[in-house]
Amino acid sequence: MPRAKSLTSMSVDVLLKMRDDVTAAIGKKADALKKELAEMGDDYKEVGRTALYGRKGKSAIAGRKVPPKYRSPNGETWAGRGAQPVWLREAIKAGKKADDFLIAKGAKKSTVKKAKRAKKKRVAVKRAEKSANNAKTKSSGATTYSYRI
Repeated sequence: MPRAKSLTSMSVDVLLKMRDDVTAAIGKKADALKKELAEMGDDYKEVGRTALYGRKGKSAIAGRKVPPKYRSPNGETWAGRGAQPVWLREAIKAGKKADDFLIAKGAKKSTVKKAKRAKKKRVAVKRAEKSANNAKTKSSGATTYSYRI
């Protein structure tokens, strides 16, 4: 391939011709890609549209209602999304914490934690029993095997 000249040393006519050639080459490539997409079917029409114009529509979480997470003494609520409400911002400036306004769900959380702790204990006891049983069954004859976890 011959070495290209510097663009600054080329004449305006040559540069314009080069621009037209590049535009024609890009157009041919775009037509070929559109033809390939058409052969793939209707499912891929959206792909081309998205590439050109971007996604249309809202995000998956936009407009969904979520239960309130914070409640003011006046009864105003905030779900924790978007900008902080004025009442919460002012209360934080006054020295309070956002956790002071959380809507009580403590009982549910504590029972879940207790259940998880109980399950861990059950699993640990089962493992200990299993390792004890393995140590008993593995000891036969002159060699005694013991396993620690």
